[in-house]
Amino acid sequence: MACSGCSTGRGCGSGGGGCSSKSGGCNKLNVFDWLANMELPSGQKPFDVVEIRFKNSRKEFFRNRNNLQLLVGNIVVVEAASGYDIGVVSISGELVRLQMRKKKVNDDLNIKAVLRKATNSEIDKWREAQGLEKDILVRARILASSMKLDMKINDIEYQADKSHISFYYTAPGRVDFRELIKSYASEFRVRIQMWQIGERQEAGRLGGIGSCGRELCCSTWLTDFRSVSTGAARYQQLALNPVKLAGQCGKLKCCLNYELDTYVDALKDFPQPGELETHKGKAFHQKTDIFKRLIWYTYAEAPDNFISLSVERVKQIMELNRNGKKPDELEEAKQIQEKKEVDYVVGRQFQPLKQEPKGKRDNNQRRHHHRRRPNNPNNPGKPNNPNKPQ
Repeated sequence: MACSGCSTGRGCGSGGGGCSSKSGGCNKLNVFDWLANMELPSGQKPFDVVEIRFKNSRKEFFRNRNNLQLLVGNIVVVEAASGYDIGVVSISGELVRLQMRKKKVNDDLNIKAVLRKATNSEIDKWREAQGLEKDILVRARILASSMKLDMKINDIEYQADKSHISFYYTAPGRVDFRELIKSYASEFRVRIQMWQIGERQEAGRLGGIGSCGRELCCSTWLTDFRSVSTGAARYQQLALNPVKLAGQCGKLKCCLNYELDTYVDALKDFPQPGELETHKGKAFHQKTDIFKRLIWYTYAEAPDNFISLSVERVKQIMELNRNGKKPDELEEAKQIQEKKEVDYVVGRQFQPLKQEPKGKRDNNQRRHHHRRRPNNPNNPGKPNNPNKPQ
C-alpha cells in the first residue's frame, strides 16, 4: 500500500512510516547512492552540501553549516526566499558533489543553509499545508477560468510555513496574469509566485503510466528534457504515426532519443538508398532492416516481389553501376551442390538392413508365423464363428 506522501508526490519521506518500499519506487526522481559504502581518505572531511527533495521533481542543494548528522530520508528545515521550507534529504556525501558538477551548480556562498531537523510541530504544520493544496488548486483554476485566460494551472506547492504558494501553469504563449495574481493574493492571503513550465515538465510533475506499462520517465528519473524531432523516428525505421509516437504530454516520446545514437552509428556503414541498374531492369529501394543488415529492393515490373540483399551486395552493385557495368540480376548466382542424403542415428552413420529374398527365412520365423483359424467344414472359405452356439 502506498503512503500518504505518494498521493501528494512528495515521496515516502513526508509520510510517517511510508509504504516500506525497499526500492524507493514511490519517490519521484529517486537516486541510488553508489558511493555510500566508500570510505574517505584519512583527514578528508565529508562534503557539507546535501540535496533536498521537495514536492514532485523539485530538488535543491543546501549547505550543512551546523554539521548536523543527516541521513537520506531525514526531514529538515531549510532556508527559503521568505521564511522557511521543509524537505527530505535525498542525497548526502560525495555523490552530491558529482550531482552539482553535472547540473553546473557552483559551490559558493550563494547556497542556502540547512537550519535544523524538523520538529513534530513543524512536520504537523507542513502536513496541514499539504492538505490544503487540493482545494486551493480547484479554486485557482476557477478564478483563472473566470478571467478567460489562455492558461492551465497544473500544480501548486504550498510552502511549509504557509507564507508562500507557487503556481505552475502551461500556456501556448505569453499571459498577462497581473489581475489574476491580485485575485489570488486577496483570496488566499499569502505571497503568490507564478511559474510557467512546458508540457514535458507538466507530465513530469503530474506523473502517469506510459504506453510501455511503466511510470513515465520524466516523473521517475529523467531530468534533462531534450527536444525530440521526427528525424529520430526516421532513423529507427518507425512509421510516422503521431498517435503512437506522442506521449501523454502531446509531444514526441523522450524514449525516441535513447537508442538514436546506436542507430546513427549503425547506419554509417549502410549505403544511401537509391536505384540499382541490372540487365533485368531497374530496382528501387523499399525498406531497410538495420539489425539484420538487409535491404529490400523491387523491380519496376514486379513491385510486389521484394528481394532482400545484404549491405555488401548493394555496395557491390552500386560500384558496378558507377563504372558503367550492370549485373545480370540483383541476387548473386548461387552454386547448387548436390547433397548426399545420409541418415544418422545417435551420431553414427546408419545403413539400412538388407532385405533377404523370400523363401530363405529360418525355421523359427516359420514356426511363429501367424496361424489362421480352422475353416468351417460347411463352408471351407469361411472360418468358424466362435460366438455362434454349436
